[in-house]
Amino acid sequence: MEARAVKSNLVLILDFGSQYTHLITRRIRSLSIFSLCISGTSPLKSISDLNPRVIILSGGPDSVHAPDSPCFPDGFIEYVEANGVFVLGICYGLQLIVQSLGGEVRVGEKQEYGRMEIVVERDCGLFGYKKVGDRQLVWMSHGDEAVRLPDGFEVVARSQQGLVAATEHPARRFYGLQYHPEVSHSPEGMETLRYFLFNVCGITAGWKMEDVLEEEIKVIRAMVGPDDHVICALSGGVDSAVSATLVHKAIGDRLHCVFVDNGLLRYKERERVLETFERDLHLPVTFVDATEQFLSKLKGVVDPEIKRKIIGKEFICIFDTFAQDLEHKLGNKPAYLVQGTLYPDVIESCPPPGSGRTHSHTIKSHHNVGGLPKDMKLKLIEPLKLLFKDEVRELGRILEVPEAFLKRHPFPGPGLAVRVLGDVTEGNALEILRQVDEIFIQSIKDAGIYDSIWQAFAVFLPIKSVGVQGDKRTHSHVVALRAVTSQDGMTADWYNFEHKFLDDVARKICNSVRGVNRVVQDITSKPPSTIEWE
Repeated sequence: MEARAVKSNLVLILDFGSQYTHLITRRIRSLSIFSLCISGTSPLKSISDLNPRVIILSGGPDSVHAPDSPCFPDGFIEYVEANGVFVLGICYGLQLIVQSLGGEVRVGEKQEYGRMEIVVERDCGLFGYKKVGDRQLVWMSHGDEAVRLPDGFEVVARSQQGLVAATEHPARRFYGLQYHPEVSHSPEGMETLRYFLFNVCGITAGWKMEDVLEEEIKVIRAMVGPDDHVICALSGGVDSAVSATLVHKAIGDRLHCVFVDNGLLRYKERERVLETFERDLHLPVTFVDATEQFLSKLKGVVDPEIKRKIIGKEFICIFDTFAQDLEHKLGNKPAYLVQGTLYPDVIESCPPPGSGRTHSHTIKSHHNVGGLPKDMKLKLIEPLKLLFKDEVRELGRILEVPEAFLKRHPFPGPGLAVRVLGDVTEGNALEILRQVDEIFIQSIKDAGIYDSIWQAFAVFLPIKSVGVQGDKRTHSHVVALRAVTSQDGMTADWYNFEHKFLDDVARKICNSVRGVNRVVQDITSKPPSTIEWE
């Protein structure tokens, strides 16, 4: 899917580092409007090439006064005005507009954080659907304030402390909100965004998954020549299954799927996945057992980033070998590799504005984004790279991928390597983790709550604790249980199990898995934690 296919109604978000930026993208897409998020410091050409109808400047942690604070590129103001682009600044984005157009922003005497009431002062533009004097609760998060607006700008709402909460200059198509309309703590925020996009900007709602499917098939067919063959790496997860089904629909039997057992799979994952592929997806799959190849390279490695890099490199070596084998068989070497990279993977692997980095801020290298070698021979096809997980599932339903497959919890590309903290080959850590994870997941399914959870898994910790089992002192392993709820994987809350469920699971694990005498639960949200431990 290419942005140019829907650019006439594209809403482009320039990210200046707010923890809520991805939510803006999600909220706008929920209105059947296509939106993309790129770095706020992207070159002007990157912005103009996308030809957006609307640009939203996100919030961010910086102050516009700081010498290295991020800003849109030179020529941005001239570009949007010359091309009739609507601009909405949110929080830091509002302050950027004010300062760039000749207004004044100062460190606020009254800082505003959390829930706060605002009052509408003008029933036009942003609040054309409101009346003067109407009040609403919003979520504020700023220490600076706009004390003087640029010429021609009007205050359309103020906070209960009298500070500018919303401003606009309709003739120049500049608008600003000092609060965050995208978060659920601003109950009427979605209505404000909806009114702004449809009524003020004149955007038409027309983006739907059927169009994404049709467009992606065209893109794949244009990319892959009539005699070219393609490899798809199947993992057993939702993303690779939907990717494979989509590419198969585009090019038929010139797609060759391979499923690799890297020794880092879950309990009986190999048997279960291969059976599902054959029975439900009807995709031709070649199985490769590379357990020894992966584990020998991972022996002694404890750094999670190095583990991810090693795994990414070994996967590519296997795919290259598989491509050579196909060349001998077909007389035509595959030139492309399909991967199920999603939009959150791309976002989390982008450099943060103002970081000075040209690559990722390395929260973690995604195996599909930052974990692949630069000298990879195969060219990538990533048909899902602009979609969120729930959108992928919707696309999968259109492609008639079985519902049981679509509802599977996400599983990381590096597998259990990022769930065994430290050396994955030490002792019997992998086998212990597989048993613990199986008990945990099966208990969740038996309780009927699997579909209520975004992701659940066990983690093997590199520590031992003292316990008492069978009237004897034990010094055994500790495992952690993690379960979260989320909409897109970008943020997550820990799942609040009933105490009896946790008691039953902990007892079952300690009684069934030799070598474990302590079970703990991870009750941290994202942020500050990531969902996976490594």
